[in-house]
Amino acid sequence: MSASRPQGVIPVVKHYLKWALRRYQKLHPLGKLFIWLVALFYICLGAFIIIVTPARIAQYLYDKAKVLAETRYGWLSIGAMIVLISFPPLVGHTTLTTLCGFAYGMNGFFISATASVVGSAAAFVALRYLFSERIRQWSAHNEKWQALESVIKAKGLPLIVLIRVSPLPPWVYSNSLFSSIEAVSLWQFVFATFFVFPKLALHTFIGSRVAALSDGDQRDRMDTHTKVLNGVLVGGGLLIAVFTSWLIYTLVQNHIQKLEGFPSEVDELAAEAIEQYDEEAPLLYSDTHS
Repeated sequence: MSASRPQGVIPVVKHYLKWALRRYQKLHPLGKLFIWLVALFYICLGAFIIIVTPARIAQYLYDKAKVLAETRYGWLSIGAMIVLISFPPLVGHTTLTTLCGFAYGMNGFFISATASVVGSAAAFVALRYLFSERIRQWSAHNEKWQALESVIKAKGLPLIVLIRVSPLPPWVYSNSLFSSIEAVSLWQFVFATFFVFPKLALHTFIGSRVAALSDGDQRDRMDTHTKVLNGVLVGGGLLIAVFTSWLIYTLVQNHIQKLEGFPSEVDELAAEAIEQYDEEAPLLYSDTHS
């Protein structure tokens, strides 16, 4: 049986820092090199933002977003990108959802919501049928996955919804996760996806407020009170997004670990299966006998 997870903010932070370090140490040298290259990229990006200035970058992005919004099928191109990144290993769902708000205001919610449902359903169906044999082979040799499947099969739709709205695993790997669990049907998965809409609306709203602050003309017409209010709305939206993500993830983990009718070992393994699910398991895993 796995050790219980630590309680409290500091112990939890230490726990995940150690977990991340262990994962890093197990990486292939090329994987470690990739991590360092990503870090270097963000350092260079930060330097670029400082040199060019955030105002000029924001204005450029706003101008391009307006061109996209005024393009006849611009909404379709963003929707198509959201559908595309619903397939692993692509990422960027939150960024594109925020872009919908940046370019179209709150109307962008309808683009992101529709594309998210279509994209996730398409990914579910494609992965379920393309990798069905690999799923069975992988799950037959993985105790954590067997525990997660048994828990979801027994608890059904309420647990599926709870896991779906959790920030972990991320959007694209959540699609992969549910398509890997044979006990989850397509209608249950689509139904659970509708519960993600409040998060999509929040990201769209943040994007719309950032757009208002990015355009120099709009900023010049704003009084100080309006500028501060928009800044507070953006910051508050981000804090709400982070807090609700943490809260929902904590609720999912606690709920799974305290399910009635299952041995504590099964609960713990199921919780770990969600926590440690990533692009290597099980649909894209190269070795089915892990």
